[in-house]
Amino acid sequence: MNKSKLLIYVLLTTGIVVLVNILSARYFIRADFTSDKRYTLSKASREIVRELDDPVTVTAYFTKDLPPAIVQVKNEFKDLLVEYANLSKGNVVYEFVSPNDDQELEQELAQKGIAPRILNVREKDQAVQKTVYLSAVVQYGEKEEVLPLILPGTAMEYDLSTAIKKLVLEDKPLIGFIQGHGEPELNEMVQALQSLQVLNNVEAVELADTVELAQYKTLALMAPSDSISEEELRMIDAYLDKGGNLFVAMNRVDGDLSTSMGSEVNTGLESWLAQKGIVVENQFLIDNSSSNVTVVQQQGPFKFQTQVKFPYLPILTHFADHPVSKGLETVILRFASPVNFTGDSAIMATPLAFTSSVSGKVRPPLYFDIQKQWSRNDFSESEIPVAYAFEGTFSEYAKNRMVVIGDGDFAINGSGQQAQQVNPDNVNLMVNAIDWLSDDTGLIELRTKGVTSRPLDQIEDGRKTFLKYLNFLLPVLLIILYGILRGQRNRSLRIKRMQDNYVN
Repeated sequence: MNKSKLLIYVLLTTGIVVLVNILSARYFIRADFTSDKRYTLSKASREIVRELDDPVTVTAYFTKDLPPAIVQVKNEFKDLLVEYANLSKGNVVYEFVSPNDDQELEQELAQKGIAPRILNVREKDQAVQKTVYLSAVVQYGEKEEVLPLILPGTAMEYDLSTAIKKLVLEDKPLIGFIQGHGEPELNEMVQALQSLQVLNNVEAVELADTVELAQYKTLALMAPSDSISEEELRMIDAYLDKGGNLFVAMNRVDGDLSTSMGSEVNTGLESWLAQKGIVVENQFLIDNSSSNVTVVQQQGPFKFQTQVKFPYLPILTHFADHPVSKGLETVILRFASPVNFTGDSAIMATPLAFTSSVSGKVRPPLYFDIQKQWSRNDFSESEIPVAYAFEGTFSEYAKNRMVVIGDGDFAINGSGQQAQQVNPDNVNLMVNAIDWLSDDTGLIELRTKGVTSRPLDQIEDGRKTFLKYLNFLLPVLLIILYGILRGQRNRSLRIKRMQDNYVN
């Protein structure tokens, strides 16, 4: 290649690089090949930022010189903000600040509830602790919302879009939790309540003539244990006639491990639902995929505890592609019942969650034999629905939405010393359902986006071995293949050069 051709080549390459940089600064484009489209903005987020009338400022507090594993979090969050800024036509403004060297700023952040996180990292072959910030503050006018901790694998888009939506939302939907029939109080559902209050106002309500139910976007009926009167059920009917929505999580059966007995539960709600074609069966679901219970055993003078599989506590991993259940991975139930729909085509009924392919039903009353050795023959059914979403006309006056789940306790923390942490997807199922009933923005689909767990212990041994050797050998094989092809090309080129009529 002569000098003039080389100069043209260099100038052309430089021009292309400069042009690409100019275009990339003005336009943000990336290809998303992930199975769940993790890096593609949802329709809900796009609508939220496009409808902004005033600027939203996002101040991201990230420490400089983050460990390599955490730098990716900062880059992903920055890419997200770039997309928001482009879609909003300048109404989303962002900046990145490192607070570590500013004590006054650190004190200000502490007052906002933002605290640094201590990470163990290796620097110069030594294990050291590093204090880092991974937070953000979203401001709209005089109001602000704090994202206290941004971590790998979290639903960044949901957190950011929800924060913006919460700031610009003037009137939140009002959700009423019906009380007076043995239902848990609101303070017994701490995790669910915390998530619900982001986009909703939540309050307890008792069914009485003095209550105007029409003010509630959605009514929720969680685990009633006492009878519901005909008059109260007529009030709920009148609420549905006016276009209201209803969430029902009910116990049709109940188990008492202290007595090892299982029994049927009747409140009148089951008959009211059956009139609408919604049948919550008075049977216990059993599933080969289940949680364990702790059994105390004695051997001689010694007592010891062992974990025993208990099929009456099913673990659900099969969910419908529906806004309420999309993205869920594991929901753990306790003494649940099947849910079925026998109504007409005026109602669109969608089963949301199912048992495994090895499951069954047992009718109460029954005795729980903790020591029973379960076999495949005990599970005669497959993929039994345990939750349904309904859309349509439950009366001749208005269209409604309803969600019915055959377990009333799945999202309840309890109170006092009995309070327990609830499995996150149990909370997501409940909150998704109520948000779907109350809000049409589509934000609920983002709650579980990007939070994907694919544990290796759920992969078959043969496939696990195949993937291991594929990851190890494929790069080596590609290098060998490249070497063979390059060697053949060079050999062909040498043969051509040896020919008398060869021209360079």
